Amino acid sequence: MAHYKELGLVNTREMFKKAVTGKFAVPAYNFNNMEQLQAIITACTETQSPVILQVSSGARKYANQTLLKYMGQGAVEMMKDLARSKSLKEIPIALHLDHGDTFELAKSCIESGFSSVMIDASHHPYDENVKITREVVEFAHKHDVTVEGELGVLAGIEDDVVAEKSTYTHPHEVEDFVKRTGVDSLAISIGTSHGANKFKPEQCTKNADGIYIPPALRFDILDEIEKRIPGFPIVLHGSSSVPIEAVKLINSNGGALKDSVGIPEEQIRRATQSSVCKVNIDSDGRLWMTGAIRKVFTEKPAEFDPRKYLGPARDALTLMYKHKNQNVLGSAGQA
Repeated sequence: MAHYKELGLVNTREMFKKAVTGKFAVPAYNFNNMEQLQAIITACTETQSPVILQVSSGARKYANQTLLKYMGQGAVEMMKDLARSKSLKEIPIALHLDHGDTFELAKSCIESGFSSVMIDASHHPYDENVKITREVVEFAHKHDVTVEGELGVLAGIEDDVVAEKSTYTHPHEVEDFVKRTGVDSLAISIGTSHGANKFKPEQCTKNADGIYIPPALRFDILDEIEKRIPGFPIVLHGSSSVPIEAVKLINSNGGALKDSVGIPEEQIRRATQSSVCKVNIDSDGRLWMTGAIRKVFTEKPAEFDPRKYLGPARDALTLMYKHKNQNVLGSAGQA
């Protein structure tokens, strides 16, 4: 069994304590390959932001669990090299299982060196959710690994996570859930959703500039949850903004994405002024990476060297992650 401390990783406990106090959110960025990982570490080291590297069950199958362990260790070494070369402080890095759906999967990740895991049993009846989550917490805490649970269901599709509609978190359940499970953080549902197709134009209103505005997040639910578990670390999933520039870049270079509207960045920033201390962003990275690759193929159709199209994709990702840290999550300078 590999322990995360041997790999140079940290769990999320101190990260979240600092974020709740400082009114910012730690970025939780999903990755599947080396270029995504390089972009995340470069952006977060250069902006001096703590970071949570997220791996879904689908990414774990794609990249191979043994390789992921060494990629986590390699991320730490890359960060140290960058920090040393640029005279920067080293940043804390956590390796996190995103949307683990069974005890067995969470256990396997902990034993392979993950420092944090999510157990998402929100699709089960409430008492079953409590039971499964508690089982994971008991095992994880023996190894000083932090655990994220979930109450409520987010609509949308992301890897193996599929739900047709959202079920908002019931504030009256949160105290009991946290007490009975012992989780270290709680993912809630207040109107965000998974994937790039979050809202259709007909679900939105148009402003004077012709820009689609989606339904506002349910800050009333967030406020009530905060009253019931003050200062407890809250997580928002499905928080990509689906930038129109990235969608246009894809579609102008042979793509066929449908019109879609994401979560406005100002709403995410507002949420971080509460106990929301972790924000998950995946689809925005996929969009910018795909757009950059398609652009190379359009402009240079004879190109076949992966470095020549994955390199620009990595650069586009780095810029996007820096923007999120500096202008949306408020995590820049908080390492």
